[in-house]
Amino acid sequence: MSLFSLGRLRALLVKELIQMRRDRITFAMMLGVPLMQLMLFGYAINNDPKHLPAALVAPTQDRFTRAMVTALELTGYYDFAYPAASQAEAEALIARGAVSFVVTVPSDFGRRVERQDNPQILIEADATDPAVASGAISTLGTVAADALAREIGKPAAPPPVQIVVHRRYNPEGITQYNIVPGLMGVILQMILVMMTSMALTREIERGTMENLLAMPATPLEIMLGKIIPYMAVGAVQVAVVLSAARALFGVPFMGGLGLLATGIFIFVLSMVILGYLISTVARTQMQAMQLTFFFFLPSLMLSGFMFPFRGMPGWAQTLGEIFPLTHFLRLVRAVMLKGAGYGDVAQPIAALSLFVTVFGGLALLRFRRTLD
Repeated sequence: MSLFSLGRLRALLVKELIQMRRDRITFAMMLGVPLMQLMLFGYAINNDPKHLPAALVAPTQDRFTRAMVTALELTGYYDFAYPAASQAEAEALIARGAVSFVVTVPSDFGRRVERQDNPQILIEADATDPAVASGAISTLGTVAADALAREIGKPAAPPPVQIVVHRRYNPEGITQYNIVPGLMGVILQMILVMMTSMALTREIERGTMENLLAMPATPLEIMLGKIIPYMAVGAVQVAVVLSAARALFGVPFMGGLGLLATGIFIFVLSMVILGYLISTVARTQMQAMQLTFFFFLPSLMLSGFMFPFRGMPGWAQTLGEIFPLTHFLRLVRAVMLKGAGYGDVAQPIAALSLFVTVFGGLALLRFRRTLD
């Protein structure tokens, strides 16, 4: 036999190309992952978020108040989605994360501006994510003062208004308060989806799938038997992360433990069912890992964990809503940092419950198809 043969090499190349064509999932990953990274990093990621939703609390909206609000909107950072909110409404909005800022203008603001009596405006910023509020806050003083000076008709010295900024929930702007609670969701998603996605594919590769199908068990019983052990693993991970968050990083825990445990349970259940769903699609453990990575990457980038959620364009925010991690981050940060109650996190809990229902139904349907 010769040491090298072009014919043998050509035969091996043809064999590998045929095998790549048959492994459609791997071939799709080779093309899909680079394109997805280019789209996300090129269009969706923005570290300087603008058009942030804000609420205005102003009992008497005189011309000076309107001038200041218009000037703030022209900066591109503020979008007064609630221009006539009451104090109670504004408090509820910022507690559940519907707005990033609450601008409170006192009822005697106009009279004090005309008298140059150093009026104050209170800006409350949701600082659970310090990166979101920093750019918008830095423009406040100059923009508001210039707008009021133009409305008065002459330069004012000292500036005609004093801006009081109150950073809610994270006044020191500590990044760990934002990262560590969210990291719990990232860890749970990465580990549980990957481990559970290999549940059925491992049976197929080891040749024990026939024994599993021969058992007098329904698809629901098989799914529960596969996912419940991994839910126990998730419980251990949650205990470790919460203990480390408190002991090592001093992350505050303002809300109720029962509400947080309920949200975590629903999220963990959605993750293990998603992993099981992936295992009904993949035929090998390698394919299961590839599909897990294909889901994990956009979820990590579009959920608001790595980059500000409101800094992304509208289409990216809409896409981010289809990932359970997005809703879990809102829930865990609201409960731990804001002390939110059930009414404040009802929407994330409802969304996570919907994911459990959809993933579970699809997983059972897919498993029945594999019986053919």
